[in-house]
Amino acid sequence: MFKTLVTFSLAAGLTTAAFGSAFAEEKAPVKIGWAAWSDAEFVTKLAAKLINDELGQEVELVQTDVAPLYQGVSRGDLDAMLMAWLPATHADYFAKVKDNVTTLGTVYDGAKLGWVVPSYVPEDAIASIEDLKKDDVKAKLNGRVEGIDPGAGLTRLSEKAVTDYGLEGYKLQISSEAGMLTTVDRAIRRQEWFVATSWSPHWMFGKYELRYIADPKGALGDAEHVDVLARKGFEEDNPEVAGFLSRMKLPIGDLEAAMFNAQETSYEKAVEKYIADHPDQVKTWLGKEEG
Repeated sequence: MFKTLVTFSLAAGLTTAAFGSAFAEEKAPVKIGWAAWSDAEFVTKLAAKLINDELGQEVELVQTDVAPLYQGVSRGDLDAMLMAWLPATHADYFAKVKDNVTTLGTVYDGAKLGWVVPSYVPEDAIASIEDLKKDDVKAKLNGRVEGIDPGAGLTRLSEKAVTDYGLEGYKLQISSEAGMLTTVDRAIRRQEWFVATSWSPHWMFGKYELRYIADPKGALGDAEHVDVLARKGFEEDNPEVAGFLSRMKLPIGDLEAAMFNAQETSYEKAVEKYIADHPDQVKTWLGKEEG
């Protein structure tokens, strides 16, 4: 059902004495699911490396879409996911599984959804979603709002925003994160106007000069928190990893910087750099005393 992209194996040099051979044999790989969003990819690969290297447990990363991700955790096919956007973005998905999952903690606070325009678009032309109804603005934007995946919570809320604001003549372009970013990059190089669905944290704010436009009707929701969900029974089956995931929390500014670094290098290198640059934070996550 799921496509397995990455499996982290124990380093060959680890001695069984460090963890006990019986312990190592009994522990099945920890299965962590994620959808192909840049924030989710970074925090998931960061968690996987620390679980593997510091806790000595094998990790299997499983990439899938958002809906089957929630279903997989609720059924026990996956042990955990680190990308539950709540209370609004993933409200529909969470409502269907809330009785069959456990919330371990919050990975980061202050996440938000919104629509962005490039900074070269004058604020007196577009300051709010309401401004998109102006005839001259609609013409400059070709009646398009650049969107992402059809199953994303941001897509659902953006469709609602188009209706709530009465954006007649506009079409939400359903695509993917990669497709939206390609359109944004091409438009910026040509200095063309666009409006795109986006969210924070995202590395695009480190690469491009963008600004959110106001959402006076609140169609896209308020600030969100991104939580770790686990299957029922995971805390009892694997208290060490569950404890680690419950303590793992990143400041959103640190996360955006790391995501941008991942785009400039690779996610693996960005993960290594984050761990090296934040030793005290990592110790706290691992439940180790400082010093």
